[in-house]
Amino acid sequence: MTDQAEPTMITALARGARCTCPHCGEGQLFRKFLKVADKCNVCGQDLHHHRADDMPAYVVMSIVGHIVVGLVLWTEINYSWPVWLHLTVWLPLTVVLTLALLQPVKGFIAALQWALRMHGFGESRGALAAVAVHS
Repeated sequence: MTDQAEPTMITALARGARCTCPHCGEGQLFRKFLKVADKCNVCGQDLHHHRADDMPAYVVMSIVGHIVVGLVLWTEINYSWPVWLHLTVWLPLTVVLTLALLQPVKGFIAALQWALRMHGFGESRGALAAVAVHS
């Protein structure tokens, strides 16, 4: 366990978006593509408390939807592409943007819950601080 100062909320959120531990910024937040690790492998912070559920998917749908729909409308108004070209461009772009944003958004939400001490993160952080002080 590392004996370090508690990061600010902005720092914790940036670390989560980078898919690293919101506490130390060094350990990996995910053990699989969208499975959050139970503990940080560097500082030992419990991470299993997060309850992101479907929120990352909703956030990603909103972001990708605004980007793709805006581009589709702009392209249709200015260029009048045929339907096959729209499908060829926008479907792959939608899939790529969705896959690229899912993990950082979920990391951001898990870090937000950590920073706000939601869903049991407050107790585990208190225990982590107590162990660091006594060691």
